[in-house]
Amino acid sequence: MLQSKTKWRSKEITNVEDHWMDDSITLSPIIKELLVQRGIKTGEEARQFLSPDISTLHNAADFDSIEVAADRVRVAIDQHEKILVYGDYDADGVSSTTVMLLALKELGAECDYYIPNRFNEGYGPNEAAFREAKEQGYALIITVDNGIAAVHEAEVAKEIGLDLIITDHHEIQEQLPDAYAIIHPKRSTADIFPELAGVGVAFKFAEYLLGYFPKQFLPFVAIGTIADLVPLVSENRVLAYHGLRALAQTNNVGLQELMRVCNIEGDVSEEDVGFLIGPRINAVGRLQDADLAVQLLMTNDKTEAEEIATEIDQINVKRQQIVNDIVKEAEKMVDPNQEKGVIIVAKEGWNEGVLGIVASKLVRKFDQPAIVLTKKPETSQVKGSARSIPAFDLFKNCMTVRDLFTHFGGHSQAAGMTLPLENLDELQIQLNELIRNELAEEDFKQLLEVSSKVSIQDVNEKLVDEIGKLAPFGMKNPKPIFQLTAIPSELRQIGSTKRHLKLLFKEEGKNVEGIGFGFGELYPHISPNTPVTVVGELGINEWNGNRKPQIVLQDMEIRQWQLFDHRGRKNINLTPYIEHHNANLVVGNPEIGLGGDVQYIQYDAMEVVPDTDALYIYDMPQDLSKLKEIIQKAKPQNIHACYYIENSAFLNALPTREDFKWYYAALLKKKVLDLNSEINVVMNTKGWSKERIYFISEVFFELGFVKIDNGIITVNPKPDKKDLLESSAYQTQLEQAEIEKTLYYSNYNELRNWFNNCMDQVESPKEELSYGL
Repeated sequence: MLQSKTKWRSKEITNVEDHWMDDSITLSPIIKELLVQRGIKTGEEARQFLSPDISTLHNAADFDSIEVAADRVRVAIDQHEKILVYGDYDADGVSSTTVMLLALKELGAECDYYIPNRFNEGYGPNEAAFREAKEQGYALIITVDNGIAAVHEAEVAKEIGLDLIITDHHEIQEQLPDAYAIIHPKRSTADIFPELAGVGVAFKFAEYLLGYFPKQFLPFVAIGTIADLVPLVSENRVLAYHGLRALAQTNNVGLQELMRVCNIEGDVSEEDVGFLIGPRINAVGRLQDADLAVQLLMTNDKTEAEEIATEIDQINVKRQQIVNDIVKEAEKMVDPNQEKGVIIVAKEGWNEGVLGIVASKLVRKFDQPAIVLTKKPETSQVKGSARSIPAFDLFKNCMTVRDLFTHFGGHSQAAGMTLPLENLDELQIQLNELIRNELAEEDFKQLLEVSSKVSIQDVNEKLVDEIGKLAPFGMKNPKPIFQLTAIPSELRQIGSTKRHLKLLFKEEGKNVEGIGFGFGELYPHISPNTPVTVVGELGINEWNGNRKPQIVLQDMEIRQWQLFDHRGRKNINLTPYIEHHNANLVVGNPEIGLGGDVQYIQYDAMEVVPDTDALYIYDMPQDLSKLKEIIQKAKPQNIHACYYIENSAFLNALPTREDFKWYYAALLKKKVLDLNSEINVVMNTKGWSKERIYFISEVFFELGFVKIDNGIITVNPKPDKKDLLESSAYQTQLEQAEIEKTLYYSNYNELRNWFNNCMDQVESPKEELSYGL
């Protein structure tokens, strides 16, 4: 067996047609099932989902206070008042800032922007920035992607004569700021989509101000929406869908240069934004002021855009290196043998801008919530970020120990925090107590939702193309995960360091490739001719003009016991197997120590046989029933046949009946045979080995046919008639040959069947023995 790394939860729907309301659209059964899983049950709903239409977007006028806010902006423009766009340092905030600036400039406003420094000012409005804006002559501040919690700052703005318009999408707090106007999707009384990103809200306000649908801003909306991980359904899906298409054809030189350094050509996908564009924009705000990112998106100078894009790319490389360095340090601080709980690591000098990324990597590696903090000796505080596993609500549980924090905020799976250094140990104790009371061992496994099961025959280019119509994928519209069970016809490690695993599944002329990035370490744990169950995303592997359907693995498991055949090999390296399993049991005496956590038993001392994950058989039994008993008691999930034979009873075939007859006749004729001096005569006459002569002599002695004294054989003139099987030596040799035939000289499938019969407690059929003299 091979355990999966994650916990799988099936989303599969049986009897899909019972959920489907009409047949006005033709869809494959798998696509129809995927749509039903998303709550889509009619042809019209399917058409709207598969071909999102801009006309379905809600009217921007439905936002509460949007008219009041727009009137104030128009007054500012008419009276030449300075307007400050107050943004945020992530990709959503940068995109929001760009959209609002472009709209205001198109209207002729005298405007500029301000993004707080992550390290010196933190997130959102701050009093010092507002007072500085007032001194610089600004009369109106418009926040984008922040401000809904700025109660104090709103009071300051009012006090100093600054009008404040808040556009935000974050959770509304108990008290709203006393602002000139608040544009927020969850505050509106009209039936509008509540899950817009910050850039979506800014876009709505820009649309209302401009009086038309500004499709030229859609590329920025796609970037902010996808990068901020808001649900990609309803209006967000429409905006992201059309925004990605607009991004591929954009005239914005900053975006063009950014895509150049990302090596993005042609169509742009949500993965391009999520893994290439978004991280580069975020990198600027993680390591320094985010102004550089806004400058890139706002410039019309191609040379300047090229220089900024290159600099941003270099910043992102530096960010990646910083993350890698911190991850290595943090991983060394985690004891993998310690009882699972909440990981908390802290060190002076860690860059707080990347600690959320580090926490995410720790969660994926150790399957535990992780809090990563940087120590600030000058304030005796620690500050950082946290990420969690699906089964543990980080926000709810941290709120139960809120008194330990100086600042805390977030949601169930992510949070940011500051606390006194002296509270760190107490935080560890209390969170570990909470999580261990709440979760079982199985709950620490990360959850993987499997959309549907497919066969090799199901997987083809047409299906992959159909799945692509469900894009863009994201929150609440995840990329479908499929489950496939088959016996790999080929299995190999690939990559310069053998870190990756490649599989080939074949069935009735159809081939499906499987690629598991980072799965190379599992290669030795997959035995031949074994059905493997893999889960992953379906795609197309395109190479040199050839297109092949493939499944990109996210996890795998083997649901039956496995046999690993090491027969005939000495000094086998079993370390990878021993380290992989929690319980290891060895039968016999290996010539070299195995190390690790291993238990040993012998055939003649097996009163207690523990359950085990892996059974390593080093010594051949004298009695097959003994080995069968061990297997039935140990219930191994994996069996390793590690034995070898130097003197084979099976290959050194038993003497035939004619051999026994000739030797007995020779003894009768000679009466006395001195093996000490005459054995070579017999060897030369018959071509027998010494061992064969000694064996036949021993059998005759046991049967009473001869007497042996110091190597001198004397024939018994009147022996009783006996069968060869009455000789224990003959019987032992016969049984040993049969054991070797079963356990050593059998092929892989024959050996597996024998072990399988042991596990099923089925008696193996015995051949009828008919040897006699």
